[in-house]
Amino acid sequence: MCLIAFGIHAHPRWRFVLAGNRDEFHARPTAASAALDAAGRVFGGRDLQAGGGWLQVSAEGRVAAVTNVRLGRPEAAARSRGALVHDFAHGTESAEHYAAQLLPEASAFGRFNLLLWDGEARMVGNHPSPETQRLSSGVFGLSNAALDTPWPKTRRMREALRQWLGDAPEHGHPASSPDFVEPLFAALANPEQAEDAELPNTGVPQDWEKRLSAAFIVGAEYGTRASTVVLADDSGLWFEERSFGPHGVATGRVTAWLPKS
Repeated sequence: MCLIAFGIHAHPRWRFVLAGNRDEFHARPTAASAALDAAGRVFGGRDLQAGGGWLQVSAEGRVAAVTNVRLGRPEAAARSRGALVHDFAHGTESAEHYAAQLLPEASAFGRFNLLLWDGEARMVGNHPSPETQRLSSGVFGLSNAALDTPWPKTRRMREALRQWLGDAPEHGHPASSPDFVEPLFAALANPEQAEDAELPNTGVPQDWEKRLSAAFIVGAEYGTRASTVVLADDSGLWFEERSFGPHGVATGRVTAWLPKS
């Protein structure tokens, strides 16, 4: 993924809320989000090129999402960071234990920020060096840099989530209210680019820096391919994804309610 806003214990009902965009080359082979195991207890998209995924969840109340760290130069890594998402979503280890076990081998993966949640939240990263941190309650933003780096699109998305958390009724549910999470999808669909003076310097050409500064990126070869909202409460987990093709054309919508057993 390339843009994530998430809230932890920031709503009376929804203990964890995530809204994020996956930006990628449109030619990269991808399987749209669906059940990933025979029992239908793990759900998310799959990267058919390197394996793994960018965002996967399980009915046991587990969420994993990954972003790369953009430095404007190629990287050669022995292992795909998408495997980190797959392994946590399909596993049973706590976020704390998974993060601790990952640290010694984190450098074998491409540069990453990994968000783990299983009732408690952990961030794991390997740039500039492997580290992990526990996150308590709050609203956070993540893109292709360190957690809460104040890039314009990250700030805007975090504030959009903060407002939604303040407005969302305690007893509402997206399964019965189609517009329940619409403000989050509207924020994810924002094509506004940052002013030149606000652009970060991540080592890519200026015209790319400008394009990548939008929450929703439109292009013929590269752009936002999926927007996803995840809500978790004590009874289960809601997953909704909207997918897009070249030039931002909508190509599908998937929803799933994964009740806790």
